[in-house]
Amino acid sequence: MSRFFRAPRTGVIAAVLGLLLMAFGIYRGEMSVVLEKAINICMECIGIG
Repeated sequence: MSRFFRAPRTGVIAAVLGLLLMAFGIYRGEMSVVLEKAINICMECIGIG
């Protein structure tokens, strides 16, 4: 498996695919959902919420 990621083209393709999936998630509005969940977890951990 590590030989698979040694090829420069494969790494670039994986990075581009990751960026495209991140952009798609932001387009769908998932970023605000994740941020809201992170805030709720932090508030629970601190004991405020």
